[in-house]
Amino acid sequence: MSTPLKILVLCTGNSARSILAEYLLRQKGRGRFDVFSAGARPAGQVNPLAVRVLRENYNLDASAARSKSWDEFRGVSFDFVLTVCDHARELCPVWAGVPVIAHWGSPDPAAVEGSEEARYRAFVQVASQIARRAELFCALPAAKLRDAPSVRALGADDSNSPAGDAAPLS
Repeated sequence: MSTPLKILVLCTGNSARSILAEYLLRQKGRGRFDVFSAGARPAGQVNPLAVRVLRENYNLDASAARSKSWDEFRGVSFDFVLTVCDHARELCPVWAGVPVIAHWGSPDPAAVEGSEEARYRAFVQVASQIARRAELFCALPAAKLRDAPSVRALGADDSNSPAGDAAPLS
């Protein structure tokens, strides 16, 4: 088996979207990728709804997930750096090596107000969007994985789900 490709998923707080993406990419990649996540300004804790959605909808145990700064990964060479929020995309530092950098923006489910059920539904919706992107990414043939436009296209807005921080959650 070849060496797994390294992926870093970035968000602002590293408490919701990047955690969802980290765990979903690990699951769907089935050992093809070493996946990490981090944030520009870590929240200090993972949102419990992210952990709940991963457990209840994807049978993933994210209880050990932690919110951490992208400074922990300075000097590490990644094959891919994926931003999942606009703020992280704007602040994204230069990374060692020559990673494919792509923006897979999703609305922030932690910003949704309302009942616990409404907030949970927002997390489910965003996790579903990220899971679909992860499935498409993992389905790319090895030759297409290194093709930056192919990887970036996975973050493009589609008719099935919202993209970008400003997109409303319904």
